[in-house]
Amino acid sequence: MTRRLPAIVPAVVAVAALCLSACTGLPESGPIVDAASVAQADGASAPDINAVPPAENATGVEIASGFLDAMTASPTRIDVAKEYLSSSAAEEWDPEAATIIYADKLPPSDEVTRVTVPLVDADRIGRSGGWEGGLSTFEQSLRLDLTIEDGEYRITNPPDALIVPAPWFNQRFRPASLYYFDPTGRILVPEPVYLPRGEQLATSLIAGLLAGPGPDRADVTRSYLPKGLTLRLSVPVSADGVADIQLDGSPTTQTEAGIERMLAQLAWSLRQEPAISSFRVTIGDEAVQVPGGGTDYSVDQAGSYDPTVQGASTDIFGLRDGVLSVRDGNQLRPVPGPFGGADRDVRAAAVNLDATRAAVVTTDGTTVLEATSDEGAQRSAEVTEVFSRGVDLLPPHWDFANRLWLVDRTTEGAVVRVVERGRVRRIAVPAVSGMTVKAFLVSRDGTRIAAVVRGKQGDQLRIGRIAVNDRGEPNAVRATVPLVTDPGIPLRITDIAWNSPTSIALLTPVVPGESFEVRTVSVDGSPSSPDGFSTTVSGRLLGLVGSPSTDVPTYGATATSLLDLLADESYGFALDDSSPTGLRYAG
Repeated sequence: MTRRLPAIVPAVVAVAALCLSACTGLPESGPIVDAASVAQADGASAPDINAVPPAENATGVEIASGFLDAMTASPTRIDVAKEYLSSSAAEEWDPEAATIIYADKLPPSDEVTRVTVPLVDADRIGRSGGWEGGLSTFEQSLRLDLTIEDGEYRITNPPDALIVPAPWFNQRFRPASLYYFDPTGRILVPEPVYLPRGEQLATSLIAGLLAGPGPDRADVTRSYLPKGLTLRLSVPVSADGVADIQLDGSPTTQTEAGIERMLAQLAWSLRQEPAISSFRVTIGDEAVQVPGGGTDYSVDQAGSYDPTVQGASTDIFGLRDGVLSVRDGNQLRPVPGPFGGADRDVRAAAVNLDATRAAVVTTDGTTVLEATSDEGAQRSAEVTEVFSRGVDLLPPHWDFANRLWLVDRTTEGAVVRVVERGRVRRIAVPAVSGMTVKAFLVSRDGTRIAAVVRGKQGDQLRIGRIAVNDRGEPNAVRATVPLVTDPGIPLRITDIAWNSPTSIALLTPVVPGESFEVRTVSVDGSPSSPDGFSTTVSGRLLGLVGSPSTDVPTYGATATSLLDLLADESYGFALDDSSPTGLRYAG
């Protein structure tokens, strides 16, 4: 069975370190849909929980159980939990190093000087905020060693983590994103985190940004917030929605471009708090001047760095009898340019984000051609061969930098390439290159690649981070991780599509040819996302049509229509004797 924790699943507590103190077309008929959006717990409903100190003459089991219970104090506090530890352990214990969230725990076993508490479905979040996945079988047995101190049992080896049950965590934390930049500073990149609900959200967002993405991601993302700055206690928000960010540290000399990007990171991160409309920043005693003058900066500014790409086309494109076409109501009309002509028969196509260029795969799957496709382009416009000598090319993908990503399914397995300014480079993708790949995606910000890899025990959805060299060119993909695993059940994935900048929709058959499930997974590997949903569709779905932009629907494609997976509405096409194929948004 798929392991699913209730509502929101584990994520970051590290950025909430301030809390760990002693105190605180017109619709037509279509397939039947049973949709259920992922529920998010209401932070206001989270009850206060008092931490109880150890009782006199408590047994070892009572000490171990009391220690775990004390970590669930609400509002969060760790002073009482430390009372269950030996003096030296209390001084060294670092609960901010990680967070462990468990679905359940089994009765503990008492071995005189050790109590073992088996945890069920436990996951870890690292200090940096990244979801690190499930604990190993060995790690899920929490072994707490005991000593006698002042005549009472005390724990000597507490794990450096806050250890809490999933329902407790879900009531008090919410999914969000911290926004950094790609290494070239051209586009924002969201990094999923989970932060405390309520009035602490703004404070936690800023604390997370100040911590930065970490040196191990220097070739994937970067921050324009100067290093060495710290937050003064909290971020107050006035009644008219202005957040006051006061930072301690020495102001550094920044270019206007650097200040603009720093403010963009803050704006996109803070806009997740509905109560905030603008903010001002003070470093030391010096107010940061925003470009154009003044000190107040709206959270709705910085649209030019939108990770879904400002001005990207929202049209849906597809093939009709091998002709590249664009959706126009319930029609599919040929696009301008040479690929909209009936004399070119292609099997797959992709239109770049501003819909000015198109790339197609020839019918034999060996060659990729490129040409203009915007208004005014002529059928006789020049067609460029950007790659040949392929074997079985999958549909290509574009990113924000007009890079074209290709996957060729050769006799030796998948080969991943990127085409940039006419240059074709091969990119090694761990656990993807050389494998049987059914589908792949590249994020618009150019920092993530996802692929469906077929294996003997079923399909895997794997995702990896794209690293760039000092010239800003993609040159490697970090180790990929599986996002979806169903132990004991062979998983088949029919298609994948972006659902938001930080989540991917999967199409899987329930009864092949008769009913399908569409569910979303977060790019950080956790089983939930703020834009998540799960839907069962009765009827045959051929694929998904999705976009990272949350302003457009995610569709399921049938042979004759598009099914809005959340609105339960079907939009048909006026067809004669052929059905559209390869329907997708730009990118």
